[in-house]
Amino acid sequence: MIREAHLEATAEGLVPCSDGWYVLNARRACWLHADGRSAVCDFEGEGDAAFPQLGINLSVLAPGQTMAMYHWEIDQENFLVISGEARLIVEGVERMLGQWDFVHCPAGTKHVIVGVGAGPCVVLAVGARGTSNGPDWGGYTVEPAAAPYGASVEEDTTEPQTAYARLRRRRPVNYQAGWLAADD
Repeated sequence: MIREAHLEATAEGLVPCSDGWYVLNARRACWLHADGRSAVCDFEGEGDAAFPQLGINLSVLAPGQTMAMYHWEIDQENFLVISGEARLIVEGVERMLGQWDFVHCPAGTKHVIVGVGAGPCVVLAVGARGTSNGPDWGGYTVEPAAAPYGASVEEDTTEPQTAYARLRRRRPVNYQAGWLAADD
């Protein structure tokens, strides 16, 4: 029988701290955020509470905010726009995304998502973790179509610290009203 995981109450919200099943409302979870960057609800803890097979999070993108730097991963990734509007840049091609648009990126697909429109865009991100953790996870590549949105690196790298060096580091925070819906 699989036991229920323990959720620890921190100053920034609830965090899973043991292996097992659990229910966690996004508004009560710990989020990661920095001024000028998207807000991310990670849903998983660290150590024994980390998910070994599947990464999943919610990202809230204000207009002009990027979900990440333009990159590719060794494992597949998928995205579902829950609300709002976004611009997808995939393999150098730009596509507009709206509510309920689903994006599938097979392993190796270069991509980034940027918030657009009048308000926040909420995106559910899901990625396989077969080999995506470790030194051969993927990489960040220069992409002219992503550069106007601040989502392109200046030179190819596999190091997240290098790719995100000019951006503020996200820190744990409490959920902020309005991130997930106007009726908070």
